[in-house]
Amino acid sequence: MVLSDLLFAGFLLLFLTQTAFAFWLERINLRHLELFGKEVPASLEGVVDSSKLPRIFEYTAARSRLNSSRELVSDAILLGMILFGVFPAIESTFTGWGLTGVQAGVLFFLLPGAVLYLAGLPFDYYGSFVVEERFGFNRATVGLWVADHVKSALISLLLLIIVLSLLLWTIEWAPHSWWFWGFLIVSVLQIVVAVLYPVVIAPLFNRFEPVRDELLSKKIKTLMESNGIEVKHILQMNAGLRSRHTNAYFTGMGKTKRVVLYDTLLESHNHQEILSVLAHELGHMKKRHVFKQILLFQILMAGGFYLTWLLVQWPVLYRAFGFESVRPYAGLFIAAIFWEKASFFLRPFQMAVSRRFERQADLFALKIVGSPASMIAALRRLADDNLANLAPHPLYVWFHYSHPPLLERMSLLDGTKGEARMNSTSSIDRRKSQSC
Repeated sequence: MVLSDLLFAGFLLLFLTQTAFAFWLERINLRHLELFGKEVPASLEGVVDSSKLPRIFEYTAARSRLNSSRELVSDAILLGMILFGVFPAIESTFTGWGLTGVQAGVLFFLLPGAVLYLAGLPFDYYGSFVVEERFGFNRATVGLWVADHVKSALISLLLLIIVLSLLLWTIEWAPHSWWFWGFLIVSVLQIVVAVLYPVVIAPLFNRFEPVRDELLSKKIKTLMESNGIEVKHILQMNAGLRSRHTNAYFTGMGKTKRVVLYDTLLESHNHQEILSVLAHELGHMKKRHVFKQILLFQILMAGGFYLTWLLVQWPVLYRAFGFESVRPYAGLFIAAIFWEKASFFLRPFQMAVSRRFERQADLFALKIVGSPASMIAALRRLADDNLANLAPHPLYVWFHYSHPPLLERMSLLDGTKGEARMNSTSSIDRRKSQSC
């Protein structure tokens, strides 16, 4: 009994610590912006109007408050379900229904998942039709928003049922080695989804077509051919249907590899800037960053599966959470919550790897384009178009930024790396984990 109580207390401590720390990160990030975001950095003068700084702060603050509120509500619901014994009650009900382990396990995950999903919908709606609308970014209609959520919910439901069913069946089939077979199954499914996403899932939400601008298309082909790069799919996406935000990304594996440019990016950037952004995305392709990230994730996931196997077969785990018997699907659910909270504190490592890849892609783009001017101009415009936070807190960057800060990227491109690093320790720059 003492051990189970200690285990439960440790779980609660982790849960509440992560929730509080994430909330605190949002607060100190806003405070940092308030203190150091009142002046336009010298490198952005003439691009970002100083009169726009209050608007940048308001947008960053609005998004931060929304994200914090969403996470607090989600965590409060989940914690309430744990403290009030909802999950043991659900397990007892399923036992009375005579369901198989696979059937009970799938439902056990889906019921709280549905509750949390529905609880998040008002925040998604508010984010799109209040926050994004207020700052001139939202272009989606309510009908389109509903359609997107229905599609994404059905896709997520299908994938979750497939993964859980296979995983729970594997636990019954090989109770002593299921962690290994489960890891292989999830790995294969992950690769399949990565390959199919650009050609099966993404087209359900957006229209993809070859770049319409014939002159730009010709310049793109010349750029690739002159640098020995072979990419069959350089596409533009109708992102402007939903938002005014600008971006570009690289996706897919094997024959489904493609570079996607937002139509909003094509509308707001000149050809040279677009070619620079494209060169950055080609850098990801040439450096095989997607493959490397997947490989790293596989290694971490293998360790996670093994540790989960150890947890799931531990009777103390079930007593700690009020279960009267060992139910592997319940153990999996508890482990999933634990890993979600614990992995938050591993994010600095994940983000550091991602930022390293972004720097490599920037340097690759510089080598192709030859001059940093167009790339820096593109980064400046991206920051201005998206109301990027020009002064985030360094600790916030560690946990949330998959890209280096804007000024850091600019300094890397123009060769003033040391100067930017000095600036970044005091007042810093940049945009959140998204963009070219």
